[in-house]
Amino acid sequence: MHDSGSAVNISKDKFQINLDVQQFSPEEISVKYVDNCVLVEGKHEEKQDDHGYVSRHFVRRYMLPKGHNEADIVSSLSSDGILTITCPRKEIEQKNEERSIPITHTGQPMKQVTGKAAPENGHSKKEGEKMEA
Repeated sequence: MHDSGSAVNISKDKFQINLDVQQFSPEEISVKYVDNCVLVEGKHEEKQDDHGYVSRHFVRRYMLPKGHNEADIVSSLSSDGILTITCPRKEIEQKNEERSIPITHTGQPMKQVTGKAAPENGHSKKEGEKMEA
């Protein structure tokens, strides 16, 4: 973990956030999805600790990377106060999809274009090959 208590890991199969929220009880923490961001908020009113009274409030916003579906975001809180938020990368569903590819008509005969272009582009015969006319 980093000094801020937050770590973000992006791998080929998921986006994951680990956040230290041990200063907050579960009901004082919220996780939301807003404007392509995962928003984590923790807030508690003033309460007494070993050093006196303290109130805490934080908001962290993490951009959800492209290729992830916000509907698949899940979060869990461990007993030692680590909030883990994960979102799997979307599966590419277009593997077996069929589509027509339109044919663009150029208006020029192909033989004429390739016949002129070949010598200008430096195309030459390889050694041992004969060029046919």
